[in-house]
Amino acid sequence: MLGTRPPVSGMYEKRSDRLAPPRVFLRRLARHAALTLALIAVSLAAGMLGYHALEHLGWTDAYLNAAMLLGGMGPVDPPRTEAGKLFAGTYALYCGLVVIVAAGILLAPFLHRLMHRFHLETGRDP
Repeated sequence: MLGTRPPVSGMYEKRSDRLAPPRVFLRRLARHAALTLALIAVSLAAGMLGYHALEHLGWTDAYLNAAMLLGGMGPVDPPRTEAGKLFAGTYALYCGLVVIVAAGILLAPFLHRLMHRFHLETGRDP
């Protein structure tokens, strides 16, 4: 019977579970936001280290270049060394994937809740 089991607080609710209460949903959302922030922080730190080590930029300039690439704007200081050019290109590709993954992590709780609510409203199994 649909909607009889209470949701498990640490996981997504299953098809036969009730919709998670707002408290559980907000906790899930906070975990996803923390994971996204951690992914961005690690990616930013990797970019800063790469620019600092390979392009010999100061920490502030390394932060600026890494943040601009991670934000989709492109580097401020063009790379001058061969290693820096290879790093910048690879880091740019990586940043594009990070944006997609971060968006997926942040949207997952909302999309799951929407789909679960839609399934509960239909009241039928596919």
